[in-house]
Amino acid sequence: MQDAYSLPWKLEDIDFTRFDAEKARADEDLIYLICASSFIESGSDLYTKNLVEHYQGDEAVQTWLRDHWEHEELQHGRALATYVRHAWPDFDWDSAFADFFAEYGAVCTSEELESRRGLELAARCVVETGTASLYRAIHTQTEEPVLKQLTEYIKSDEVRHYSHFYKYFREYEARERNGRWRVMRALYRRLMEIRNEDGDIALRHVFAYRRPEVNDDPAAFKAASERVYGLVRKHLPAEMTVKMLLKPLNLPPRLNASLQTPLTRLTERFVLH
Repeated sequence: MQDAYSLPWKLEDIDFTRFDAEKARADEDLIYLICASSFIESGSDLYTKNLVEHYQGDEAVQTWLRDHWEHEELQHGRALATYVRHAWPDFDWDSAFADFFAEYGAVCTSEELESRRGLELAARCVVETGTASLYRAIHTQTEEPVLKQLTEYIKSDEVRHYSHFYKYFREYEARERNGRWRVMRALYRRLMEIRNEDGDIALRHVFAYRRPEVNDDPAAFKAASERVYGLVRKHLPAEMTVKMLLKPLNLPPRLNASLQTPLTRLTERFVLH
């Protein structure tokens, strides 16, 4: 197990004495987003277990997943949960997370992974693209100093994670030769899964505990989720997102460059809409 001191940063590095409650609570929707993210990050041990089993026999990938990626992802969850507890002292994070995990665990199974190992690594690049873009968007949006520091740390971790998954993807692609069409379909499938499942499950459980009086009102949840996702769209680093999504396709340079602008515009309208 990786020693806590070998992590790129530690929870103790975040100075919560600088927490500005007034600035944090001025943007309730942003805290919804942070809390939903804390749930997903805190469930990373389940996803790691599935991935480690999927890459049985590949010691390099398994070791990195177990000894590095999992510990960093779980630290993200702890740090974000700590932030939520500062922002919403009366919010029952533990109970809300337990309910979330009961539902999330039922859909986060090894059967959901791509059958080809290389394609699953390409799909992981989509997830890391999404998280890096999300935390950069939050970093841009917030004026609260602790969240500013925290999202800078997490965003840097996610970009580095992307680089590792991409490296392993290239190694597998050299052997499996899946081709651009298969890779593109894997990227698309994972993008749809993120949009339609993981984030929605997390946000629904945040809403259920934060607004129990209207939990049975679908319109109330829809309005809240539209506001939350609207925050991301407003500050989404679309150009960075498109570059990261296109990279596993290994397109010819001229074609890649010609796609950047239209896909960036499309992403600004489409992602999390």
